[in-house]
Amino acid sequence: MSYLGGRTRNPWIGRAVFIVVIGIAIYLPTFLDDPTRTRQWAEYLCYAALAVGIDVAWGYGGMLVLGQGMFFGLGAYAMGMHLSLEQVGPGEMPSFMALYGDQTSLPWIWKPFETLWLSVILALVIPMLLAAAFGWLVFSRRVRGPYFAVLSQAMALIFTLIMVGQLKTFAGTNGLTDFQTVFGRNKYDPGTNKFLYFVALGMLIVVFLVGRHLVRSRFGRLLVAVRDREDRVRFLGYNPAVTKTLAFAVAAGMAGAAGALAAPIIGIVAPNQFGTLPSILMVCWVAVGGRGTLYGAIIGAILVNWGSTQVSEQWPDTWQYVQGLLFIVVVAFIPGGIVGLFKLIGARLPSRRGADPLPTVIPAPLDPLMERAT
Repeated sequence: MSYLGGRTRNPWIGRAVFIVVIGIAIYLPTFLDDPTRTRQWAEYLCYAALAVGIDVAWGYGGMLVLGQGMFFGLGAYAMGMHLSLEQVGPGEMPSFMALYGDQTSLPWIWKPFETLWLSVILALVIPMLLAAAFGWLVFSRRVRGPYFAVLSQAMALIFTLIMVGQLKTFAGTNGLTDFQTVFGRNKYDPGTNKFLYFVALGMLIVVFLVGRHLVRSRFGRLLVAVRDREDRVRFLGYNPAVTKTLAFAVAAGMAGAAGALAAPIIGIVAPNQFGTLPSILMVCWVAVGGRGTLYGAIIGAILVNWGSTQVSEQWPDTWQYVQGLLFIVVVAFIPGGIVGLFKLIGARLPSRRGADPLPTVIPAPLDPLMERAT
């Protein structure tokens, strides 16, 4: 947004726009005045936080992550397990365990999720630890490009199959449902949806600021350099595997946070929400908005999911075609996404003549950084 200032590139313009957007987001539930619409927008905000993490890994790190659904699902299951235990009280088992199995006591894997604060921590830590372990094994062997994308997609598929097979422990394909209370609040109270909306908004702001600080730091510059000149970075004494693993772990943590909050908002945690197809669609959100810009990822995630709701309500069988056409148009005609399109239009405006050329949506290679390192 600072490029709206022309040659000066006044950063206060971007900050003012950011504050205005936050103000609109805070006022939105009052404007909607509909608990169902408020819940839907809270869901969109969770998807936007997930998209920010994907943009950090893909837009800035060059890692095509086709398995983020797994990390999103891990966070959702962590919170879903806590909410399931909240319905039955201390020491009791969820009803599906007695229905599908012969357990007489709560399984050990469920016990850490009896408390909310520990569930929140685990929703962040478990995805990050798994991403760090997987990333180090893959990146240290210099696996990248389409090979990494396929491996990450296989990881999401394996996660789905495991959850489907655990009928007695995680309710299988039925998933965790029937949440009557959410953090001590009645789920069907109109004020609960507004409460969850503001929590989702706060989470998105934190995720965005963390991502923004990360990509603008020295680590972020190194991450872009690894994306563009990995071999050169290695020759200069850096270990690209460490850089990519850290970025991949941060992206997984953001996905886990989004999943943890999406569980009470959506009201169900089932394996089909986190498989290979949802993971691919998550990447498409970032592509539509414009990768390498963080706010583009937010725009893409919100716009695509809002469009899905609007079109599906009017023409239930049409959205899949509209979605496919949208992705084809973006890839074929506006690879920079929505943000790239607006930057292109801005560059052609008369007021922009003689101004410095606009950067591409994806950050440019950092050859000056490499030269300083030498």
